[in-house]
This record gives sequence, C-alpha cells and structure tokens, in this order.
Amino acid sequence: MNDRAHDAPLFDIGDAVPPCELVSVERTGAEPLPDEFRSRVAVHTVHDGDRIPPELLFGAHGKPLVDVSELEWQFVRERDWGANLVARKIAAAMGIGSYARCRVARVVIDFNRFPGSTPPAHDDPLSRLAINHPFTAALSHERKMDVLERYYDKISDFFEENLLEDKLILLAIHSYDEENPSRTRRPHLSLLSSMAHYQRHSCMPYGVFDPLYPDVLGESTCSPILRDRLALNLERTGFRVQHNHPYPLPEGSLEVRAQVWYFFRYLRRRFEEAYPETREDESFRLVWLMLFNTNLRVGDCEAFRGYLHRYRKVPAAQRERFHAAERAYQRVKVFLDASTVIDDFRRSKERPSSIGIEVRKDLVCSFDPDTGRPLPLTEEQEAKATLIGNVIAGAIVTYFDTDRQFL
Repeated sequence: MNDRAHDAPLFDIGDAVPPCELVSVERTGAEPLPDEFRSRVAVHTVHDGDRIPPELLFGAHGKPLVDVSELEWQFVRERDWGANLVARKIAAAMGIGSYARCRVARVVIDFNRFPGSTPPAHDDPLSRLAINHPFTAALSHERKMDVLERYYDKISDFFEENLLEDKLILLAIHSYDEENPSRTRRPHLSLLSSMAHYQRHSCMPYGVFDPLYPDVLGESTCSPILRDRLALNLERTGFRVQHNHPYPLPEGSLEVRAQVWYFFRYLRRRFEEAYPETREDESFRLVWLMLFNTNLRVGDCEAFRGYLHRYRKVPAAQRERFHAAERAYQRVKVFLDASTVIDDFRRSKERPSSIGIEVRKDLVCSFDPDTGRPLPLTEEQEAKATLIGNVIAGAIVTYFDTDRQFL
C-alpha cells in the first residue's frame, strides 16, 4: 500500500529492482496453518507493482517515450492499490513466512494476461494482452520483445521456481474499484474461480491451451468447498461477498494457467509411471514442453502446436522431428482416453486450488478527490486489512482441519 508523502513520485524508477520478489513477513496469527500445510500455501500479487523501468520513459536523445501525465493517470488506474497490504496480512496470519509480489507496474506489463501487444481501441479488459496503452504505441517491436523477455519471462520463471511446485492453495490477491460503471457499489470482496470462456460457452477456449486439457476441468480453478468456506467466514464477519462478480477470470490469468500446468504435470507423472522408458525420449520431451507452455512464450513449442493442430507447414529439417513428436503425442492421448487420470485428478485431495480474491479498494486505501493520487494509509484501513487477513487465514485453517476430508 502506498504510504509515501502526498507529493512524492507515484512510481519507482530505480534500476536495481527485481521484477518479482518474495517479501518476508512475521507471523501474527494466533492460529497459523498446521506445520504439514504451511509450505503448501502461497499468496501473491501481480497488479500492485510500483516500478516503471527508467529505460521505458525516455528514448533517443532523452526524448520522452510517453506523456508523463498520461502515464501517471494510467499507472493509478491500472494498479491494484492495497493488494500487497492484504497479501501481507494474510501471509502473516497464516504464518507462512512470505508472499510474492510483482514489482513491475501493471501499466508496463500485465502478467495476468497472455503475452502480446493489445490492439488500439481494444476495450475488453478480460481479453487484453500483456503490453497495454500507452506502451503499445510507444515501443518498437524490438523493445516489446525486450520487455517480455526481461520482465514477463523472468516473472514466469520466478513463479514456477518459487510458488507452483508442491502447492495445494494459491491465493491471488487483487483489488477493484468501489463502483461499477453503472455506479452501483461492488461487494466488499469477490472470489474468482470461474474462467470467462467456460462461463460463457461451457468449454475451454479452442486454440489457447492444448485440447488434451479436459473441458470439465474448466468449471473451476478452485475447490468449491474452499471457495465457500472463504465466503462463509467472510460473510459471518460482516463482509459482503460475491463470486466471479463483476467479471470471472481471464484465460491468461495465472489462476487459470496454473491449473492447466498442474494437470499436465499430473498426466506426465502418471504416463511415465506406466511407460518409464519414455522419460529420456526427445519426442516425448517436446510433447511435455508444449503442454507445459501455458504462457505461450516458447517458439519451438508453438511451432509444434501449429503443426499438430493447425497442420502448418514446417521446414524440411523439422518434419521428421515433429512427426516423431506427433506419434508420441498420440500415445499420450490414447493413454489419457483409456485411463482414469481425469477423474483421479478432479477428485484428488492433492489437486491444487487457485483462487483470485478481489478486495474493494476503498476498504484498504483512499484517493485525493482533486488529484486522484493515493493518500497515506489510515489506521482504520490497516485494521480492515488485518481483519480480512485474519478471516481468510482462519478459513483456510478450517478447510485443512475439517473441510478437506469431504473432497
């Protein structure tokens, strides 16, 4: 949360700032998670970053790349103010030692969307791409490639190395505006677990993730029991809670991508238990890399995906390699179709839950009515964030102690 002086710079332009980091927190909760689960829960924020890399502010001869006043307006508008504060309170109450935060501002790169540059005049927030206005027009193709490699890819590597492995619960903390465009007030919190495309069409979007990912798993990114436990405890404390309101999860969100990644990891483990001789086979290795490429960033994987599902031509030097990998893919498909993998994963107590938690901004921050700039954190706002953190932590303790046995 921003607690700087009123006239301080809105964003950090320091050079020595990592794109993503673990923030250590001390335990404050009276009832932390049981020891066996403490390392299996992660809390993170991707939209409360405060840094704009200095090289993106100025071009050749010191000429500004973007209008500073417009950049400040977009920075304030795009940032999930207060999300870091709530994430810190949840992590401290659960006693898990840290939470992860993206430091790069959302106005520069949105890690909760697929890589790419959003087209001009595109106004659907759920289908935007990672690079948005004003940098879509200000950056050359080469600089956009550099931004994705230096920030998007490093954040992706950070999450895979530090947050995804062996987790049962991933809590993504966001914040949203007090009012809808219609001026009606939003609920205090919204719990996001439905995918936008699945909610509209009852199936996974074609051409985004591999078709081996079952449509039925698109129903939810989170255990309904965990989601409802969170909602029940928050409502009992006096918070008004809705589900997937006013929007569900975009397909490019980490919550969705993580679920696909987890399923294919599970499928690989089951397949290699049945066929251990495939573990070192290069054709199968390409298949798994393609399936795990849920952020669509690896060119070789996307070329193979295009060959496999869109029948695209490939250079002669690649044909035999891709043809062998296609045969390996078909073996994996036959195994999946004949196995109980989907039902086993769907009903497993080890299936991870990824849930987005939107907290209404006015509960944990406020803005100057004249300038629109964020104001210093108040005692009341900090107390509200502490209460939210304690309630969510308590709900997760109850989930592990009582609710999880019903999965």
